[in-house]
Amino acid sequence: MLLPNLSIRRPVLATVMSLMLILIGVISYTRLAVREYPSIDPPIVSVRTVYPGASAEIIESQITQPLEDSLAGIEGIKVIKSVSREEVSQITVEFTLDRDIEGAASDVRDRVTRVRGQLPNETEEPVIAKIEADAFPIIWLAFSSDRHTPLEITDYADRVVKDRLQTLPGVASVIIGGERRYAMRLWLDRERLAAYGLTPQDVENALRQQNVEVPSGRIESQQREFTVLTETDLRTPEEFNQLILRDVNNYPVRLRDVGSAELGAADDRNAVRVNGNPAVGVGVVKQSTANTLAVAQAVKAELPKLIEALPAGMKLQIGFDSSIFIQESITAVFNALIEALILVVLVIFLFLRSTRATLIPFVTIPVSLIGAFTFVYALGFSVNVLTLLGLVLAIGLVVDDAIVMLENIYRRIEHGMPPLQASLEGSKEIAFAVLTMTITVAAVFLPVAFMTGRTGQLFREFALTVSAAVIVSGFVALTLTPMMCSQMLHHERQHGRIYRLIEEWLNRLNTGYKAWLTRSLNHRGLVVSIELLAAGVIVALLFVLKSELAPLEDRGIIIGVLLAPEGATMAYTDSYARRVEAFYSQVPEIKTYFMVVAPGLERPNPVTSAFSFVSLKPWSERSRKQQQISAELMPKMSGLPGVLAFPVNPPSLGQSFRNPPVMFVVQASSYAELQTMVANLLAKASTFPGLINMDSDLKLNKPQLSVKLNREKTADVGVEVEVVGRTLETLMGGRQVTRFKREGEQYDVIVKLADKDRTQPDDLTAIFVRSKDGQLVQLANLVQVAETVAPKELNHFNRLRSATISANLAPGVALGDALAFMEQAAKEVLPV
Repeated sequence: MLLPNLSIRRPVLATVMSLMLILIGVISYTRLAVREYPSIDPPIVSVRTVYPGASAEIIESQITQPLEDSLAGIEGIKVIKSVSREEVSQITVEFTLDRDIEGAASDVRDRVTRVRGQLPNETEEPVIAKIEADAFPIIWLAFSSDRHTPLEITDYADRVVKDRLQTLPGVASVIIGGERRYAMRLWLDRERLAAYGLTPQDVENALRQQNVEVPSGRIESQQREFTVLTETDLRTPEEFNQLILRDVNNYPVRLRDVGSAELGAADDRNAVRVNGNPAVGVGVVKQSTANTLAVAQAVKAELPKLIEALPAGMKLQIGFDSSIFIQESITAVFNALIEALILVVLVIFLFLRSTRATLIPFVTIPVSLIGAFTFVYALGFSVNVLTLLGLVLAIGLVVDDAIVMLENIYRRIEHGMPPLQASLEGSKEIAFAVLTMTITVAAVFLPVAFMTGRTGQLFREFALTVSAAVIVSGFVALTLTPMMCSQMLHHERQHGRIYRLIEEWLNRLNTGYKAWLTRSLNHRGLVVSIELLAAGVIVALLFVLKSELAPLEDRGIIIGVLLAPEGATMAYTDSYARRVEAFYSQVPEIKTYFMVVAPGLERPNPVTSAFSFVSLKPWSERSRKQQQISAELMPKMSGLPGVLAFPVNPPSLGQSFRNPPVMFVVQASSYAELQTMVANLLAKASTFPGLINMDSDLKLNKPQLSVKLNREKTADVGVEVEVVGRTLETLMGGRQVTRFKREGEQYDVIVKLADKDRTQPDDLTAIFVRSKDGQLVQLANLVQVAETVAPKELNHFNRLRSATISANLAPGVALGDALAFMEQAAKEVLPV
């Protein structure tokens, strides 16, 4: 073959080709993204629509259903799911893996636009977003202070910290969790409004007419000009309190006469704490192609500057850092890579017993591995645990090509042939065998790259990385290896003592093998029987062994989940969250715990849930594993009366911690039928000890006050139905009417009934509305209020009404066993 011959006769050319492999490989490695596992999430597009004040039933019928009907015809949809809850419709469209995410998002946007006119006028614009696996923050910073309010902390984080972090290389966005954004809160007094003959509509109209900011042009003379600024907007609570609503009996009624204005938070229905102290979280989201470790390192390098610039009394600490486990995992794999290389070299030295001969594979193995990064970069892969494990496995494969070439040349030199001639003849003889072996080994892993589904996506990078390393090793074995043999090897007439000792051991090993082989040939029936028995045992074990995607690892992180009953208030959920934090404070292995009540970055969010992110001390500083600590917390958290609380060990292989390992979907034509089916299946599933923390997203027990309007009385007194609805919406839910300016930023002006007037169901009927003749009418004369229950949320799966039963696995229980039980239970209790 020409390539070995050319390399032997042109050693500089062979050296340059190998150096080029190393150079391109190193450059490719520096440009690769670093992540824990390959991205296995399919293309997903979400449509989120907010209809303020609407119940789950209205959201389902007027928002979700029209949107689902329009989205159903898009090409490449695999699953379409939706959640209709109070005020919010959330539709999630999952596409097949071969669908381009940009094209899918464009199609979704087009279909939503088609039916936008069918949605209620008060509906906010639907938000279409691509859901990416990298959209979750890799690191959370916690800001706390004993001198500043949450409003001031949020304002500082938004104005100063957010901009500085967003300019760091690789940062896609910075989000603020638990924020308290400034808003001008106008709290109305129901009785004082009625006393002055005013309604919420009067307040809203006055705001729209008097809190305006319009350009006023300029004044121009021959030599100078002036810009005219008309300050007609309101900016401070004092100015809002002086707002004249209307004249009553020649007396100007101001806002302060019927309520009060204060600078407060636009939304206070959430809370964030770190180690029990109130805080505001700042999450850093990396770009999809960015290096996770580099971004985290850049953020940590910026921390001293941020801390130095903090106002007096404000503190900054890392509340959650997912890069720590990734760093440790990558380091562990690199260590395994080095250890494997050392072991391979030692084995080679044991059998060749020559330092010069051993040095050749010691050089060619790294060249092959580094050169493989060129293919990894060209294929769009990343540096992750699986690609590095592929390189660890490849060490044992890439060395084969070098060993075969080396041994064939070394044998000729030992027989007295000159090194140059031995290299030429030996490489010529074995070149096609090396080429065939390289192609064969590379082809073994290629079918894995064509596997479909998430499993195929997960292992595609592993398989192609191994194949790439093997292909590069074949090239190196045909170029660098014979060249180095011709330059470094020589015939040794007399061997040393170590060589003779190993030679004696190898001769005994060869003699022993010959004896065993002779016996095997003389007892062929027995050998075949043993082989068949071993094959039978292997097949039997295949059916006996438990099945799951991946075992749990000690990732140094525990996720705490807390679910309160429907109808629970923010204060109720928060009180139990503090009790969970008390459990965390008693565990010595816990470093930090990051508690989020009413989690979610898009408001509104239910106040009946809380999540906590518990970071453990480094592995070297604790003797107990994460699973043992979680097992200690389980009885404490599950023993809390009044809530469902439990710890979760985050899954491996890139799976989301937000989804429990067991999720079973049940579908029916009506929610009443669905509730019966879910109850029967839950009862059956509770008999299986391997399932814990079982729950269903079908909850039809959310407390609700049903306001039924007497239309005849309403028509008699001349009150419009819309006025009743708008009044309740403003006073009970709060309405954003206008905006105001503060330090160059625009914030909302929100009108709402004072808290003291929204504590009892009777407060609804004590509200007044204006009739057509200008008289005020109390709602108690027009409506009837009844206490009922309503669904927490209404779910669809592939456009059919559905419910999802979720559960975690008990320690030692495999996912395959749990799913098999659920499928059998469904056959027994659910109608065919």
